[in-house]
Amino acid sequence: MDTGKPDNQDDVTKFWREEREEGAVYSAYLKRVTYRSQARLEDEHDREFSHLMWETQKIRVIKAGTLEKLVESLATVRGELDSTYVNIFLATYRTFATARQVLELIIKRYKILKSCYKDDKSEVNELQLKTLRSVISVWLDTYPEDFHEDPDYPCLHLLETFVQCHLPDSDLAERARHRIERFKKDHAGRDGEIEFRFSICDEVDHMIETAYHKPLVFQEISNKHFAEQLTCRDAELFRKVVPHHCIGAVWSRRGRSDSKEGASVLATIQQFNRVSLRVIAIVLKTAKSKASQRAKLLQKWILIAQELRELKNFSSLKAIISGLQSHPVYRLRRMWHALPKEAMILFEELSEIFSGENNQINSRELLMKEATAKFPDLDSHHKTLKRRNMLKRQSWIENGIVQGTVPYLGTFLTDLNMIDTAHPDMTEDGLINFEKHRKEFEVLAQLKLLQSAAQIYNIKTDEAFWIWFDSVRVYSESESHEMSCEIEPPVEGSARIKKKSARFCRYYLNPKSCLGHRPARFEPSKFALFSCGLDRNSLSSIPDTLTASLAGPLMSHSSSTSSVISSDSDCTSPYRSSDTCVIRVSLETSLIANTHIYKSIMLKNTDHTHTTIKKILEKYSVEGPPEDYCLLQILPDGELLIPQGANVFYALNNSVDDLKFVVRSRAEQESLSSHKHRGKRRLKKLSL
Repeated sequence: MDTGKPDNQDDVTKFWREEREEGAVYSAYLKRVTYRSQARLEDEHDREFSHLMWETQKIRVIKAGTLEKLVESLATVRGELDSTYVNIFLATYRTFATARQVLELIIKRYKILKSCYKDDKSEVNELQLKTLRSVISVWLDTYPEDFHEDPDYPCLHLLETFVQCHLPDSDLAERARHRIERFKKDHAGRDGEIEFRFSICDEVDHMIETAYHKPLVFQEISNKHFAEQLTCRDAELFRKVVPHHCIGAVWSRRGRSDSKEGASVLATIQQFNRVSLRVIAIVLKTAKSKASQRAKLLQKWILIAQELRELKNFSSLKAIISGLQSHPVYRLRRMWHALPKEAMILFEELSEIFSGENNQINSRELLMKEATAKFPDLDSHHKTLKRRNMLKRQSWIENGIVQGTVPYLGTFLTDLNMIDTAHPDMTEDGLINFEKHRKEFEVLAQLKLLQSAAQIYNIKTDEAFWIWFDSVRVYSESESHEMSCEIEPPVEGSARIKKKSARFCRYYLNPKSCLGHRPARFEPSKFALFSCGLDRNSLSSIPDTLTASLAGPLMSHSSSTSSVISSDSDCTSPYRSSDTCVIRVSLETSLIANTHIYKSIMLKNTDHTHTTIKKILEKYSVEGPPEDYCLLQILPDGELLIPQGANVFYALNNSVDDLKFVVRSRAEQESLSSHKHRGKRRLKKLSL
């Protein structure tokens, strides 16, 4: 009997059991594989016939293991290359190992298998050797930056030495040498002297252009051109994002002085903030303008946002909506009331895309639906807008228009941060939790797919536009608030709201903000800038062009609690289950600088106050007995002190959407309490 190729259409895989061995835990699956069997019927006609047969195969997938076991699993027990596992490993290994460690283990594994191959020249052994060679090749091609270690390139030299000794016929050695030469050339180009060239013709042409170039005015720039230029820049930056830099554990290292990771992500954040700040500035800068004139500026921003929606640029779309929903802009009632009804409806519909309800389900579903679509699927409840969208769709079909996609990166950073918080790096047995990295890879795979979609745009950069854009003066948090109050003075009794509204939040809007409502029904909205937890340390490592645009709002630390900036991705719809939930925490202590930054931890239903404080101290790398600190939940109307020995999971106030806590030293808490008590006594005396 001759066995043909498996017919994989009817393959069925079911989980069987968990298997353990020293240094690894596996999930064992049973897979029914159907194949076609051919046989010869020995009769007078000597006919051949075929029929379907099936067999059950056991497949093991590693769940957790030591680094050695994870490297060993790069080749299956049959010696085959599991492309899914290899892709996950290469995309996520940086959170638990260095490139040098992984390369050394692959080389060590190869040498062991090669020594065994001398005695046992089996097909499986040969396949395993071939698979490891393929893994190195794929790694070198897919992640060349892992080997870019100026100025000595130890990993590439190690690879070159190994290949020359064990794989003399392979092209890997030549490719390693080529990489070294290329990296050295790039390094020399960066460090070398700048060659000065002067052309009188070029200089005259530049002077003529400059002299006769009419300066741009915001209201004279076409909405379509404005949106296209933002999309051109956003697409370029998004394509350069290194997906694995978005992983929670990697992203959390961005503030370290020795870390170069996250620069591509920070560039996207910078552009998001630049757009949001200019939305606020342009609306506020003409204090003496009438409400009707300011409403025209507002309407233009809404129309630009609609053009971005048509271009499927969700990044700048979110940035504009965030700027318009910032408190200094959103509190201007007279301006919003002067806005035409159709524009207001359009603003509400665009805002609804980024509604914080159900973990931003609207934007997620829309992104999945339109990720690789040729053009957006516009919809509206307003008859005029609906008719207009139908005509646009017909035009796109007739003209063969194909649009790319630029997502809002904050959604992916949130998901990766939640995975990082909800799943431990190590198992209770001290093994690397690889299931966590499988979940991370699912998000990274979506990012890579969208990066391919972002290649479709064909928009040329307009230098004149960006000269104007960069020249727009932006304002700090306090400046924006003062300008807004100058335009429309606060009504009597709004002092408390004024203090609350002057705070900055992260890049996610409060789900209770005024999404979908006319401005007449005001609740204090906040700045929705894409800060991603930029603190003073991380800002100091960013180029001046970034810090200049962010210096106002992001470096504002006027109070201990109101100016806290999140260092982890925000979670407007907290992760909760019957026995766990993710909470955001900060640490307040005068002994340690830069601790007013929110981080996330997983809270279990068995965690008491002592355990929770210990987790938070470890999160901030602070040593000290937990007994010296106290835990408080931050509520809209104050703070709730969690008693010592209490079960935090059941003691917390569940009536709020955002579970925020602060750990404070007992001495400082007692000082604050006594200060408040003295203040109350003074008020009582004054009233008497």
